[in-house]
Amino acid sequence: MAKKRSPLEKVDNFDRRKSKYGAIAAALTEVYGELDWSRNQDGMDELISCILSQSTNDTNRDRAFERLKSSYESWHAVRFAEIGELTDVIRPAGLANQKAPRIQDVLATIHDKAGEYSIDFLDELSIEEAKEWLVSLKGIGPKTAAIVLCFAYGRPAFPVDTHIYRVSKRIGFIPEKLSANDAHPVMEAIVPADDYYQFHIQLIQHGRDTCHARKPACERCAITRHCDYFADDALPQSSS
Repeated sequence: MAKKRSPLEKVDNFDRRKSKYGAIAAALTEVYGELDWSRNQDGMDELISCILSQSTNDTNRDRAFERLKSSYESWHAVRFAEIGELTDVIRPAGLANQKAPRIQDVLATIHDKAGEYSIDFLDELSIEEAKEWLVSLKGIGPKTAAIVLCFAYGRPAFPVDTHIYRVSKRIGFIPEKLSANDAHPVMEAIVPADDYYQFHIQLIQHGRDTCHARKPACERCAITRHCDYFADDALPQSSS
């Protein structure tokens, strides 16, 4: 049986792709400023918020999360809430019929494995062990695991969301056909660990402000000189 290739083995011209980082990071910092990591939520809050965020926008996620926290005094109460009631509470996040039982299942698994409703023990594990533990939870993938570890604990994990996946492909950090899951370790190999949080936020901001999904605003982009998408688009088209 052939050995499965690692994500980095699927990336051609890796050194060229990695060499883009310094100039792009400097340009985005000039536009969006420097960001310092600050812990806004603990691990459990971040994890449940991530579940609510699936297939919705930040506003709806935040509304649902605020309703959840104000409706229940503890994660124990959320776990044993009547499922119809919990579904109604988190309905602003969308897909509530799926997310309510998913949240209760995750809470049950965490309590069964950790003996409490806390995942702070992850901060004592190696980064790979912590990722593996999180993705063992039903419905939790590499993106959520990276968000929890990066945002709640300041650990060296680089989350790849929709904006980052799109922008990173256009810039040329990752190949066009590389999967989103495989993009996580590739971006972690490109970006210095101390910059994960800042660069993650900057790429998301750039995707929202400039590098839009349907029509990127290349005419006002600060990184066109380093962008493969712009270079390809700027090439003269051959006449038929």
